[in-house]
Amino acid sequence: MDLGISGRRALVSGGSRGMGRAVAEVLARDGAKVTIAARTRATLELAAAELSAASGAPVDFVVADLMTDEGRQAALAACPEPDILINNGDGEPPGDYRDYSRADWIRALDRMMLSPIEMMRLTVDGMIARGFGRVVNIVSRSVKTPQLEMALSNGARSGLVGFVAGLSRQTVKHNVTINNILPGIIASDAQRHHVQSLVEMTGRPFGDIWAERAGQNPAGRYGEPSEVGALAGFLCSAQAGFITGQSILIDGGQYPGTY
Repeated sequence: MDLGISGRRALVSGGSRGMGRAVAEVLARDGAKVTIAARTRATLELAAAELSAASGAPVDFVVADLMTDEGRQAALAACPEPDILINNGDGEPPGDYRDYSRADWIRALDRMMLSPIEMMRLTVDGMIARGFGRVVNIVSRSVKTPQLEMALSNGARSGLVGFVAGLSRQTVKHNVTINNILPGIIASDAQRHHVQSLVEMTGRPFGDIWAERAGQNPAGRYGEPSEVGALAGFLCSAQAGFITGQSILIDGGQYPGTY
């Protein structure tokens, strides 16, 4: 399927690994001019080289911490006036909410809510002026299936989704859509870090927890980053202009509700 995004500029945060990298690959393969952003130069250089080779098109990179004003400005200097924005980044490790300080909550809000909102503030008006824009926030299933040990994520990511619910209804008439992807268990570095945190909390072996989580999923397995990439690619396509303000689960059927 031709996504109709050839020549469009795309800025992908967290694009050096995992789900962000998978999204970057889909966009680059379909002709978008992709810039990946992350904090570590070595992983960015390697990812950009591999993505360029895989897609046959140059993929640029920028070292930037998008939790900071300086990082956001650096990202937009490297990819000015993006037509496609992928907000994606690390969450917070699991823990007991009783142990969190105000500083922990503020950090979580900065990382998972306020930074993505600020990136939208800096880019959406330009998309409206040009008559095309696609914003996809890679969030978490925790906004629909909250887990007690993920209190920071439950709160901060739900705030982002609530904000998008309002803004997305204002931008769609200008062919600018904003949607959220809610991944479940995806076989990524972030998932491995999450399971390692559970190991430290419970003392159980990594392999046991990893296998148990796959066994509890109706699909009987973990999702692949490439599956998230494919979903994000469609939401960024020219054909997806009538989809906005949606939070789409990609979780192997683990969410138990009808709606």
